[in-house]
Amino acid sequence: MAEVRSLRVIAEPRDGVDLAAAERAAGQFLEALGISTDSESLRETPARMAKAYAELFTPRPFDLTTFPNEEGYDELVLARAIPVRSVCEHHLLPFAGVAHVGYLPGDRILGLSKLARVVEHFARRPQVQERLTKQVADWLADRLRPAGVGVVIEAEHTCMTLRGVLAVGSTTVTSTLLGILRKDARSRQEFFALTGTRT
Repeated sequence: MAEVRSLRVIAEPRDGVDLAAAERAAGQFLEALGISTDSESLRETPARMAKAYAELFTPRPFDLTTFPNEEGYDELVLARAIPVRSVCEHHLLPFAGVAHVGYLPGDRILGLSKLARVVEHFARRPQVQERLTKQVADWLADRLRPAGVGVVIEAEHTCMTLRGVLAVGSTTVTSTLLGILRKDARSRQEFFALTGTRT
């Protein structure tokens, strides 16, 4: 019988989360910007803001389930267009897009839904896209010990599209390649071709 390994991944503890204090601060923030919360439609906005950001910054726990690679599968495993949502740590404005995550299996293979779970795990905190891309790749390389890992994230940052330069429609693309996908040109080309990313 095939051995299934499961590792419980617990979110980093969010010590000091105080929704009441966050709600008060949100109200003061809005007031400081000249936005009154006295109307019926805005009265609960500070509480909603506090709860929304607490949710955005708290990863859900999940089980990292792996299985033995009994068939010796050594070709690319790729999950394309995984939705990714995070918050820019510089302006606390959202960025959203898709992640393409792939790996070349070693001794073990991963439950496919876990690729999306890993992306979500690292996206649920104030982030920069470059760090997020590398964290996903490094984490999979460390836990799975594959022959190679590739991660590409394409996202639209509202800190660029809704303010500042107002670069509506622009996207940012970041990539991290490890192992064979970094060293071998043909493997790297295959990964980028399958993700639909131009190189």
